[in-house]
Amino acid sequence: MKVILSQDVRDHGKKGQLVEVSDGYARNFLFPRKLAVQATNDNLNVMKQQEASRLRKLELDKAEAREVAAKLEGVMVKVTAKSGGAGRLFGSVTSAEIAEALNAQHGIAIEKNKLVLDENIKSFGTYAIKAKLGFEVNGTVNVVVTEA
Repeated sequence: MKVILSQDVRDHGKKGQLVEVSDGYARNFLFPRKLAVQATNDNLNVMKQQEASRLRKLELDKAEAREVAAKLEGVMVKVTAKSGGAGRLFGSVTSAEIAEALNAQHGIAIEKNKLVLDENIKSFGTYAIKAKLGFEVNGTVNVVVTEA
């Protein structure tokens, strides 16, 4: 019997896949637990529409990530921090502070976990921070750390 999986089923497939299973397995296990629906013409059409919708959303998300990367090109973010003496910071500048400053100064919202700091920023100066925006799209945030 051909069924369309409503959820991931171990050893059979992922959600949305059309798979062939035995009649008893479908009737006694998959259907009662709502893990699958029978592959009728109506259900196949619904599956195709859902897949097309998912692909459109994926393309929109990719385009949005590319758009954010383009916005980041000429952006310079200023972060102020307390001085600890000898040109060093009192503490360090975190990705959360950079994300917050980027949103406040330029209106570009990026989650803090998408900003990749190779090492903590513990001194004044200019830094290029890599931003992983998803879908293999990366951008660079230029950060200037100044004394408060």
